[in-house]
Amino acid sequence: MAQYPLSKFHFQVEWGGARLGFTEVTGLNVETQVIEYREGISPEYHKIKMPGMQKFDNITLKRGLFKADNEFFQWWNTVALNTITRRDIIVSLMNEKHEPVMVWKIKNAWPVKVNSTDLKADGNEVAVESIELAHEGLVMEAA
Repeated sequence: MAQYPLSKFHFQVEWGGARLGFTEVTGLNVETQVIEYREGISPEYHKIKMPGMQKFDNITLKRGLFKADNEFFQWWNTVALNTITRRDIIVSLMNEKHEPVMVWKIKNAWPVKVNSTDLKADGNEVAVESIELAHEGLVMEAA
């Protein structure tokens, strides 16, 4: 039997104990920054490269807009100088049995940007809102 890569359309997001439906999750990226160093006495005429600090991209979550559901803006309103309501978030890629096969654990996330939907008189789409999150760590695990 042939082996196929995982499809990316069946996933769930958990935050604050609740499971929410989203249409898109982006920014699940981590980068190790490079430190360059060279001693003056080195016989090599180049710098050596060492691993440095990790850098995490902001994560963007998009979902359909529902009547009387204002959770994005309620969380956004908790952000004030030095007081932020942080949440750990779990994004799970699911198989056909609805079991997680890959899991991304996001640590201490908080909203930095909320986008409401655009409005179009001749549009034929679902109203979609998004929230952009800063965070302090991302771990990817195979389930």
